[in-house]
Amino acid sequence: MSRPRSVAEILSERVSLAVESIDRLYLNVYVPKLQRELGAALFFRAHRGQVVASSALMAPMSRAFVAAILCFTKEHSIPVVAFERGERKDEVAKRHLARFRGEEGVLFVGKAQEKVPVYRTEKRKDAAGQKYPWIVRRTAMVNQYYFYCVDSDFGPFFLKFSSYFPYNAKLCLNGHEYVKRQLAREEIGFEALDNGFFSCEDPERLQEIADGLGEEQIEALLRKWLALLPHPYTAEDEAAGYRYELSILQAEFSLTQVLDRPETGRVLFEEIIRENLDVGRPDQVQLIFARRVTRRTPGRFRTRVISSDVVPSLHLDYKTSRIKQYHKEGRALRTETTINDTRDFQIGRRLGNLPALREIGFNANRRLLDVQRLSRDCRIGGEAFLGLCRPRVVERQRTSALRFDDQRAQALLAALVIFRLLPNGFTNRDLRHHVAPLLGLGPGTITPGRMTYDLRRLRLHGLIERIPGTHRYRVTDLGLRSALFFTRAYARIVRAGLSEVLAPEGNSALGRAFTRLEQIMDRHCEKAKLAA
Repeated sequence: MSRPRSVAEILSERVSLAVESIDRLYLNVYVPKLQRELGAALFFRAHRGQVVASSALMAPMSRAFVAAILCFTKEHSIPVVAFERGERKDEVAKRHLARFRGEEGVLFVGKAQEKVPVYRTEKRKDAAGQKYPWIVRRTAMVNQYYFYCVDSDFGPFFLKFSSYFPYNAKLCLNGHEYVKRQLAREEIGFEALDNGFFSCEDPERLQEIADGLGEEQIEALLRKWLALLPHPYTAEDEAAGYRYELSILQAEFSLTQVLDRPETGRVLFEEIIRENLDVGRPDQVQLIFARRVTRRTPGRFRTRVISSDVVPSLHLDYKTSRIKQYHKEGRALRTETTINDTRDFQIGRRLGNLPALREIGFNANRRLLDVQRLSRDCRIGGEAFLGLCRPRVVERQRTSALRFDDQRAQALLAALVIFRLLPNGFTNRDLRHHVAPLLGLGPGTITPGRMTYDLRRLRLHGLIERIPGTHRYRVTDLGLRSALFFTRAYARIVRAGLSEVLAPEGNSALGRAFTRLEQIMDRHCEKAKLAA
């Protein structure tokens, strides 16, 4: 019978294809000048020459826009579908897509009422008591028109327009569909998963295409279809700067690792779930998302295992963003980071920030897998263990030991687990703020000088290294492995074991075993005439 394989072994030996790609992108399509009340007023007064800015001027624009949509659908024989409450729009789109045979075109136009921001007019009074109209921002239930389309470069996507001023829209596309279209165009053979790839004749080219999807391609998609579909702004409006722009509402970044056999995938995912039920703790989230988590950080920190039918998925959250991991179609390990608000990472929402978000999303996927690889295999040899527990002399510098039973050493090593793989490393201050609570101290009670002493200990023992030219440090591979071993062995074996041994007699199997051992030892000592 073969021994169980670890996560690290399976991911290093059993992955036949690994692909990183932008998955789903949900984008805001808006006119920047019209997102504030003053901008809306200037549109009608300064640009269109109206005496008074009022919502009454918006109604004719809305009627003309809706009429243009209906005329467009009639002219091109495009069905108009009224979505029912609770109906899954994606399922409706799949049915229409299954019947579509062209290279590109509009599948259908969907219609639904949704609550969106709009502008209204309210009456105000000036100093003389005269009433005047004033534009204010409100929300209202407004008809939304979904253009479900197929593009020759991007495949299926939709563009949704609000039918009321300022006519904001939403663009939803899929990066995997874009890559599939490009591979087919270059006549590179591949086998697709539902939303990904199972195999490819040229994996390197596949990854190059996925890496090449960015602002330029997405912007071109929007401009192409704005020219084909009806929208409310004229050429004169666009020439005056009233032009649609893109920002990021939601971005999904995925890593798909195809496994050689279905049973390999099942074993792997069972192992991942069993060993990573604590991955949603704040210290682990800090590690994976490379963000500091404090008591003021919003959101819940938890690990959830959700079963849809019989397929489980592992979820962890950071503010409004999340990572989902699951066994895709029984054939691949899928790790997805979804960023729902770019401000979670102090990054703007404009589409130009996509490269920075891409780095955060893909790095989060990689860090999660790194944690999962190392969390199971955190053993260190006897020589390494003794080397940490004894003083050392390195480069003629003597440093004190990191004793296994020392509370301060345990706190330092627990902090190292948090700081592993942070792209910019950590500082003296970062370490102080994490070690102090672990020792039951206030944040300011550990001085920089005292922490410098500990940083020197960690460095000379080879657990951290200084980033050249900076006062920042990074955790070494030995450092992470040692920190995991020390903290887990202490928490899971020594502390947990002692609590069972010292429990009232008969309350635990380990306690009963130790009682029997003591009785046998006592009899042995009595027999040897060495009783106390």
